[in-house]
Amino acid sequence: IPGFSGYEAGQSCVGDSFAWFVEQCVPATYTLQAEARGLNIHQFLEEKAALLKPGESGLLALDWWNGNRSILVDIDLTGLLLGLTLATRPEEIYRALIESTAYGTRIIIDDFEANGIPVKEIVAAGGLPERNKLLMQIYADVTGRPIRQTGTSQGGAVGSAMHATVAAGKEASGYDSIFEASRHMARLREEAFNPIPHNQEAYDRLYREYVTLYDYFGRGANDVMKRLKRIREEILADPH
Repeated sequence: IPGFSGYEAGQSCVGDSFAWFVEQCVPATYTLQAEARGLNIHQFLEEKAALLKPGESGLLALDWWNGNRSILVDIDLTGLLLGLTLATRPEEIYRALIESTAYGTRIIIDDFEANGIPVKEIVAAGGLPERNKLLMQIYADVTGRPIRQTGTSQGGAVGSAMHATVAAGKEASGYDSIFEASRHMARLREEAFNPIPHNQEAYDRLYREYVTLYDYFGRGANDVMKRLKRIREEILADPH
């Protein structure tokens, strides 16, 4: 886009960690209760998790179920869930996983800003923001920024169509610039998710603990995650 620069960052695992938990860890009783109410299991867990206050579960997770892309760039890091007790419930773990991905997003934002790139507002695109309102509110609370949503869950397809109309040009019923195309073809939803001050205070405390774990396990102070992976690989490679 003329006059603009794009800075890319990403997380290796967001929705896949929620799917892993649902497929591997949720008891059958929850699935049956969800089905009885005509809900899928994600909707059921979201509903129950939304009743929890930030910090109420006593859980904290590192969102490295598939390694870390930004900012550590290390595929050998693995997930961590801290604070489990015999009283821990599935919805508490589900919420902790959502929160961990929000903390991972905040780490990226903090890194951008530390390097002179201010982040004032977040615009969420794709299907996950559309399906999980709790996730969007947690992201707003954790990052301390309002979050808007694109007007479609197929933002990539709309963007491609916009560029196609620019390539065609006005003479072929297109547009002469991407800015003109965006004015006619792109939109944001009216609904916005704004940070809730009381939640922000709780999440700021939890985020500090997350950063402590992030640095300890991710920056070489304790490479136990990598050692465990090596042990596993050696055991699997041993024919005996």
